[in-house]
Amino acid sequence: MPEHYPQFFTATILEWKPLLKQDKYKALILESLAFLVRQGRIKLYGFTIMINHIHLVWHIQPLYQREDVQRDFLKYTSQQIKKDLEKHHPAVLPHFLVNAKDRRYPRLTDVSRAGNMGTQPLKR
Repeated sequence: MPEHYPQFFTATILEWKPLLKQDKYKALILESLAFLVRQGRIKLYGFTIMINHIHLVWHIQPLYQREDVQRDFLKYTSQQIKKDLEKHHPAVLPHFLVNAKDRRYPRLTDVSRAGNMGTQPLKR
């Protein structure tokens, strides 16, 4: 049975590249989070967006699985940033190439998949 409580979540850009430096990419993250709130998937209590990672304090709602919400959020947001780079900044795109087995460009990645403590319950 899934545990449902507010959690601290960290996601990073692969290889810590400063992909989120531009405000429009921060806005994409905020739009994605707002969508999750409107859909009733999460309650968002706080966030911080840096140039190469984000921190969230969110509460995945009981009808949803944490892994599914995290995956959808990270995948959608990453795809939108990549589409914008391809359309508006194709000359910059090669600077964000990464040497990864499963992708050529960075995406937001849940730190917990890398073995760190990326998702932690908040203690009362």
